[in-house]
Amino acid sequence: MSLICAISNEVPEVPVLSPISGAIFEKRLIEKYIQENGVDPISGKEMTIEELIEIKTPPVLKPKPPSATSIPAILKMMQDEWDALMLHAFTQRQQLQTARQELSHALYQHDAACRVIARLNKEVTAAREALATLKPQAGITTIQQTVVQQPIVATEATGTAAQPMEQAGMSAEVIQKLQDKATILTQERKKKGKSVPDELVSAEKLRGFMNLASHPGLHSASVPGILALDINSNDNSKILTGGNDKNATIFNKDTEQVVTILKGHTKKVTKVIYHPDDNTVITASPDCTIRVWNVPTSQTTILLRCHDGPVTGLSLHPTGDYVLSTSQDKYWSFSDIRTGRLLTKIQDTADRGLTAAQFHPDGLIFGTGTDDAQVRIWDLKEQSNVANFPGHVGEISSISFSENGYYLATAAANDSCVKLWDLRKLKNFKTIQLEDGYEVKDLCFDQSGTYLAIAGTDIRIYLCKQWTELKVFNDHTAMSTGVRFGKHAQWLASTSMDRTLKLYGIE
Repeated sequence: MSLICAISNEVPEVPVLSPISGAIFEKRLIEKYIQENGVDPISGKEMTIEELIEIKTPPVLKPKPPSATSIPAILKMMQDEWDALMLHAFTQRQQLQTARQELSHALYQHDAACRVIARLNKEVTAAREALATLKPQAGITTIQQTVVQQPIVATEATGTAAQPMEQAGMSAEVIQKLQDKATILTQERKKKGKSVPDELVSAEKLRGFMNLASHPGLHSASVPGILALDINSNDNSKILTGGNDKNATIFNKDTEQVVTILKGHTKKVTKVIYHPDDNTVITASPDCTIRVWNVPTSQTTILLRCHDGPVTGLSLHPTGDYVLSTSQDKYWSFSDIRTGRLLTKIQDTADRGLTAAQFHPDGLIFGTGTDDAQVRIWDLKEQSNVANFPGHVGEISSISFSENGYYLATAAANDSCVKLWDLRKLKNFKTIQLEDGYEVKDLCFDQSGTYLAIAGTDIRIYLCKQWTELKVFNDHTAMSTGVRFGKHAQWLASTSMDRTLKLYGIE
């Protein structure tokens, strides 16, 4: 049954229902009627447009006109539809081509933007490094800055290139100076006896050490890795580091600012010493040179070329006037850092490359490590090998004398242990066995000889005599390369291949 409009007697396109008469109307007709008359056309009663009720019905499909039912008309309609389809396809192809061009252009812009971002990131990194370098130098006068910026080659040409590298020999005066210093140090050690300083941190407090600060901005991010560490024993705020970036950096832990960056080595800086009395530091590198630096001017004052191979060990004599160095060239050297003279140069007894060096606290003997796992003890005055400590596997990576003068700690590359030697009995009395695969890179006793620190896969602190483990630090994300105690072991510093200097203590 179809709906019929009460006015037109035709099927309405939009049917509505009158609630007054109940009749069906075409919406446009009844709305026009109500606007003109204001009443229902059937009942004659008053009614408004708002009262109409729209009826929801399926859309009405009008039949095709008779002209569209013949075969020629159908063919004509199909031809028209085909033409319209072809025009639409042509338009779509044009739009597709336009979209491809726009996408290609967008991809090109994206690639260019990525290149710009990469370049800007590199510039930002360089700017941050430059800022870290410039910050602490704000107090340096313009005259000093001018001196620092002068080519270091000129300094070498006037002050170091002419220095003779022939052996000057161990004169009676030098030997007497070494003996006098050793006598004084031995007497001081006897006076101290077995007592430890009152300020020395206790083992219990040391167990409570935690990471207090981490400083990643000391060396270049493009060549990451800090390889060497030392602390100024008289001014514990000053820390010296050597890096893969060929630079040495002096950092003030109290102000948390870089004091200066020392540039001059042509290869990475692997050994560093902060002179305890002078404003001087000493650095060594695989570039076969040892440099003595003046800190205020950041200039090389002495350039020692006493080796033909990479310098692997560096140790300052207790007098503060001489430096011991070892090298892969199989020689150890003893040089005067005041005059730049090479006093003596001795070949290893077994003709092996040397990998480590350390003076005994008295300065009359010293230890060297070799690339075939041997530790040798030498008499400096006689320039002779007086003892050998075998037992390690792999090249010796670090050696350290205890301040009490009795103990020597050694480590090698491949045996995951630290050996303790009694210098009075010349024998190994203790071996600290570490986990398989543990690499030891550095060893350090504190100034009282109470604690031993190990740096490598992690940082570990041991209590001497009992040789018990007190604390393990796992804060570095890469291999630890250096560890040093602050004064009275009140704090601890470590460096790593992760480019950070970390400080530990009690919060």
